[in-house]
Amino acid sequence: MTAPVVVLVGPPGSGKSTVGRVLADRLGLAFRDTDADIEQLAGKPIPEIFVDEGEPHFRELEVRAVRAAAETHPGVLALGGGAVMAEATRELLHGLPVVFLEVALADAVKRVGLDAPRPLLAINPRARWRELMDARRPLYLEVATAVVDTQGRTPEQVADAVLEALELKASHE
Repeated sequence: MTAPVVVLVGPPGSGKSTVGRVLADRLGLAFRDTDADIEQLAGKPIPEIFVDEGEPHFRELEVRAVRAAAETHPGVLALGGGAVMAEATRELLHGLPVVFLEVALADAVKRVGLDAPRPLLAINPRARWRELMDARRPLYLEVATAVVDTQGRTPEQVADAVLEALELKASHE
């Protein structure tokens, strides 16, 4: 089994994919996003999976994607915002270096815009985002080895904070 060097979790707009790519580049490792894995596996975008097969089916695909990546990806891994909702996923993350990228609603709105095609944020996105965070924040904290606040930071600064939190050194240093 080959485990990721770092796993990034957090809500939509926390910068998991952007920071993940910066981290992977700095560490000279591959980047993997389980949302992209799910879309490839299903052959369609995530919003279509929600519409065509429903959220439970999507969550099943998500657990499979996280399991495959957690067991085989030796680089930087970003999980979808809701991946931590599944107990099976939280168990898979046990013992891995997981960083919760914390983000304020205002920053999340600026980064992704809450009109983006995100199935769980389609109706009253700001209120729904707060509800999702109320439910998910304790789970992000449960799986996290470290928490990095992204407020007011560039992706590069967040990547620096992740490296510092996990005491990792970039390969180019």
